[in-house]
Amino acid sequence: MLSRNQLRQFLAVVDTGSFTRAANALNIAQPSLSGGIAELERQLGTRLFVRERRRIGLTHAGNALLPLARSIERDFHQVESRIGSLPVPLRPIRLGVLETLSSAWLEHAVATYDGAEPLDLTEGGERELHSALNNGSIDLAVTIVPKAREHAAEVLLTEEYCLALPAGHPLAQAAQVRASDVAGETMIARRSCEVLGETSRFFTDRGVRPRFALRSANDDRAMAMVRAGLGVTVAPRSLGGEGIAMVPIAEFGLTRRIGLVFGAHETTPVGLDHALAAAFRVTRPVTEGTK
Repeated sequence: MLSRNQLRQFLAVVDTGSFTRAANALNIAQPSLSGGIAELERQLGTRLFVRERRRIGLTHAGNALLPLARSIERDFHQVESRIGSLPVPLRPIRLGVLETLSSAWLEHAVATYDGAEPLDLTEGGERELHSALNNGSIDLAVTIVPKAREHAAEVLLTEEYCLALPAGHPLAQAAQVRASDVAGETMIARRSCEVLGETSRFFTDRGVRPRFALRSANDDRAMAMVRAGLGVTVAPRSLGGEGIAMVPIAEFGLTRRIGLVFGAHETTPVGLDHALAAAFRVTRPVTEGTK
């Protein structure tokens, strides 16, 4: 197969009229140039040059190749000038998002973000995101901040888990509810909840075994069904919204810390001063217990 290098060597000999001058122009040794031309002639099955006294002339085949070689070289130059001048796309910021993070917060933060890099989002549970941070497959996560990662994190929100009720529910205005208040309620189970096991034990230990109308890993759907009056659920305060009352649960006492957790790998382009971190910082929900 012919190469661009062979055609450039052929054109250099034609333009300079000498193997020696062509080798100098290409900054290669003359034997290398002669070998390249010989290989080109072998591949084409014909001679391209003849020696005419002190100059190099073209054979009939060489004259036939010349316009083709110039056209090919022009095409190469055109590709280099047009494509080579295009801007190199920026590497996306790989953002991990806790699957139980408020969709409203995420939406507001992404809309507020004004950084140059595009975003690639990955959803996952707490363990999945921390594993992805450890192996370098994501740069930053908005997730639960454990004690072990405080050195590489910024806590944005500390919030309690509440009983989510329809705004018109009789208990919606209560200062707090007790487990016994839930005994007659229909429940909605948030399957993605980080404290699902603890929640189940809390009510079971107090003899409360309510009926479940929905079990869903989709928090937006679960909260929509709370708003619609299908049932009540236990959820972090930031998942509340219009039409939903978030009432503290007596003796429950569980909270979660949500923050920016940075990857341990050295190549991450994201730090506390990055525009993406700033977007989550300025849009964090205002809830009781926010720090």
